[in-house]
Amino acid sequence: MHSNKQLTTTSKFISLVLCHKPETIGLQLDENGWADTATLIQKMNLHGQPLTVEILNEVVRTNSKQRFAFNDSKTKIRASQGHSLTVDLNLPPTVPPAILYHGTAAQNITSIMQNGLQKQARQHVHLSTNTPTATQVGSRHGKPALLIVDAAKMHHDGYTFFISENGVWLTEEVPAGYLKII
Repeated sequence: MHSNKQLTTTSKFISLVLCHKPETIGLQLDENGWADTATLIQKMNLHGQPLTVEILNEVVRTNSKQRFAFNDSKTKIRASQGHSLTVDLNLPPTVPPAILYHGTAAQNITSIMQNGLQKQARQHVHLSTNTPTATQVGSRHGKPALLIVDAAKMHHDGYTFFISENGVWLTEEVPAGYLKII
C-alpha cells in the first residue's frame, strides 16, 4: 500500500501524460489514446517519476474518478476521457438520460448562460448523471454552480452523446437553450 499523497501525485502526472502532454516523457500514444504500459513505466522512471507495475495498478484501481483504463491484458493504458489531444476513444453514440448535470465555478455562469458549454481545450464537454459529482467538479475552481442539461431534447435535436469508460457523459457542446441553473 502506498501513501495517498504518492498515489495522488503519480495519478496527476499520469493524467498530464495520457491526456495532454505525452511528449513530457517522450511517450507515444496511438490514435485511440493507448500507451504501452511497460513503456509508460520505463519512461516515467527515466524522467524522475518513480513508477512500478504495482503502483500503476493501485493508481488505476483506487482513482476515485476511474480516470484510467487498461486493455484486457493490461499491456496498454489510456485516460478514459479529458483529453486535450485528439484521440478517438471509439465510443459509440449513446442515447443519454433525459437530464444530465454540469458543475462549474459560479463565476462562469453568466458566460455559460450566454454562450453555452464549450469544450474549450478538451475534446468534449463533460456531463454527469448526478448532482454530487457535478458539485465536486464545480468545486475545483471556487464556489460551485450546477446546471441542468436537457439531454433528451438535445438528443432529439440531433446532438450526439457518448459515455466514457468511467461513466462520464460527453458531447461536443451544450448550447445555452438546453441549460438551466439549479
